[in-house]
Amino acid sequence: MLTARERIERQKSSPSLLRLHRALSRLKSTVTMMNTGAHPDDEQSGLLAWFRLGLGMRVIVACSTRGEGGQNSLGPERLGVLGMMRTREMEEAARALDADVHWLGHGPEDPVHDFGFSKDGDQTFTRWGEMRTVERLVRAYRSERPDIVIPTFLDVPGQHGHHRAMTRAAETAIRMAADPEAFPEHFAEGMSPWQVAKYYLPAWSGGGDTYDDEVPPPDATVTVNAPGREPATGAEYDRIGEWSRYYHASQGMGHWPDRADTRWPLHLLLARDGTKTETSVLDGLPSSLADLATSKDLSADAANALATAAAAIDKAIAAFPHAEAIIAALSEAARQLGRARANASPAFLDLHRHRLDRKAREIDAALIEAAGIFDRAVLAPATLSPGETGALTVDLAPGAEGRSVKIEAVMPALVSAKAVAANRRAFSVSVAADAGYSKLYAPAWSALGGNGEAHVVVSAEFDGHVARASFDLEEPFAVLPASSVAIEPEAIIAPLDGSRREWPVVPRVSGSQAAVALNMGGGWSLAETAAGQVVRAPAMPAPGLVTVTPLVGGRPGLRLTPISYPHVGRIVHRQPETLKVLSLDLKLPEGARVGYVGAGADRVGLWLARMGLDVTELDAKALAGDLGRYTTIVVGIFAFGIRKDLAAATERLHRFVEDGGHLVTLYHRPTDGWDPLATPPRKLEIGSPSLRWRVTDPSAEVTVLAPDHVLLKGPNAIGPQDWSGWDKERGLYFAARWDEAYQPLVSMHDVNEQPLLGAIVSAGIGKGRHTHTSLVLHHQLDKLVPGAFRLMANLVQPA
Repeated sequence: MLTARERIERQKSSPSLLRLHRALSRLKSTVTMMNTGAHPDDEQSGLLAWFRLGLGMRVIVACSTRGEGGQNSLGPERLGVLGMMRTREMEEAARALDADVHWLGHGPEDPVHDFGFSKDGDQTFTRWGEMRTVERLVRAYRSERPDIVIPTFLDVPGQHGHHRAMTRAAETAIRMAADPEAFPEHFAEGMSPWQVAKYYLPAWSGGGDTYDDEVPPPDATVTVNAPGREPATGAEYDRIGEWSRYYHASQGMGHWPDRADTRWPLHLLLARDGTKTETSVLDGLPSSLADLATSKDLSADAANALATAAAAIDKAIAAFPHAEAIIAALSEAARQLGRARANASPAFLDLHRHRLDRKAREIDAALIEAAGIFDRAVLAPATLSPGETGALTVDLAPGAEGRSVKIEAVMPALVSAKAVAANRRAFSVSVAADAGYSKLYAPAWSALGGNGEAHVVVSAEFDGHVARASFDLEEPFAVLPASSVAIEPEAIIAPLDGSRREWPVVPRVSGSQAAVALNMGGGWSLAETAAGQVVRAPAMPAPGLVTVTPLVGGRPGLRLTPISYPHVGRIVHRQPETLKVLSLDLKLPEGARVGYVGAGADRVGLWLARMGLDVTELDAKALAGDLGRYTTIVVGIFAFGIRKDLAAATERLHRFVEDGGHLVTLYHRPTDGWDPLATPPRKLEIGSPSLRWRVTDPSAEVTVLAPDHVLLKGPNAIGPQDWSGWDKERGLYFAARWDEAYQPLVSMHDVNEQPLLGAIVSAGIGKGRHTHTSLVLHHQLDKLVPGAFRLMANLVQPA
């Protein structure tokens, strides 16, 4: 349940008059446009703000992945947990634009997922499957019926391979969506062929800090102009786009450009009528009910009804903010729209039924908003387990008084909601004992509500017309396991030299208490000691990974990971829990005392400690204290851009190096507060755009440039085996230029590219050393890649 302050914040961000203005602005247009992209945050937000809030179009963001392979500037969430978090970010970003979301991919277990960076579309399609991706876009076109489709990026060299694949698939799907022979299984689901009227390419470059389009953009055939400001907020449309991008906080979004964009050039590539010249993206499209009323397929009665409905909508919009006048006009519009639908010809309805149906839903939503009927729907608790019961309370606003209002609670399968006697606004919600757990990734999100596993439908009568509108619960509902388990630690790093033979483990059960069993394998055993349970190594452990699945109450255990940030609220990720034991030939540097400066974006400090090193997490006080007590200080990814106390301690870190300390900096972006002349002890410049300074092939050949360098010789002799089994990629944001004091240790490159030397560079400075690495060691440690642990042990050795 939200706290009082959280409710206040939510109400402040969405006042009723703003909601009403946007509900009315939806009614202006009957056009639907779709913006295609590969990741949450790929959408062209300023342009979409103009289309939706300026022109009244229905706007849909079609996104292929949940962004689970990306980075996280906010916290430790990775992979599936990050994908769930970025899904919520995309939904809130869409809410800011009053837009809808259609997902093509459904998390890391789905073939269409964010597997990390790629440099061309073909490489992406080897993972996604080209026809699988096209089929999902065809499904999106046929179900959503967009008139206009615009990808955000071009399919050109120098662009992200995921972006290139989506743009290529978006174009292929235009033809196939209209083909009655393509994907006939769609028709059994109620879909029919659909011809997108216009397919545009962006006539701007996708280059910048990250990408580097090698081919100039196509010539503009039309320019979208967004003059003035949005009436309800007084903000420029591109500013509202930034309000939306603010919600992509895990990706560091939310900027304040000096000047808001007002022009977006587009290139019309495909047009249903073959035209190549136009003055507006709306040319030739039925952009309003009034336009539809002129259709040749309409009877005089249906045409008159549509024209009358259009006039009533105009009257309602002009009446803002006067609720009674708006209600009277929209009631008339609803009646006339119903009359038009009843009298329209089959040929007209085949083409335009979706427009009329959508407009009817939008009119109903605007009626209930204008009347001020709904306040909130709260399920307590917000999550339930099979066999449990909760209470759903629907709070109605003063506008419901004296009006016939009905409430329906919509629940997933095997979850029931029964109205409490004599109170139609309170429900007892019961989850069947055999109910399944909730889906982690919803397939879509609607600005008209009805999202999540459960929602409510409010209906009210207006002058003979019954309007229905869907509303989300205050917090998303989920069915979760009654008992979950978290093994601490969830992974053990065991050196083969026998220097350590046992490790304490604690299975922490949350929810209903249940017995936990760990059935060890590979000769490993579980023992009870006075201090608790310990895992014991066999006499001769074999190198490799042993995975143990805990049983909770006799069933495979599940870990629940809460995600809680102000911009996305509270949600819970669910995944199988395991205990992993990695046995490897690992030697630790003698006398190393490591200070770790993290920013919440990696777990390197934790892994160093699990390796058996003496590690201290350095907070602001420690950074201002005696750094000489540490032999090595490791700075985590992004830290200079996130931690102001670290940036303020830069000179002290330089003195630490001069006095004999070893400073190790993990990869940073140029935008992470990294000044090439001031942040490192000597000049070290990070390459930009990053596409040119990264190696995306995790198995790319590594050439050792300095085989006798101290960081490669010991305490672990780094050899070819240490570069095998890497996951996702080798590294990114490689160093591009550096002071002559630095020595590059290795080189590597993707296929058909020049070798990059900036993966690991190290310099002796004064009595100490600075080493900078752009390898994604934090990810390899999370993936338990043996070579990453051996290399990391070498990198943290005393200078």
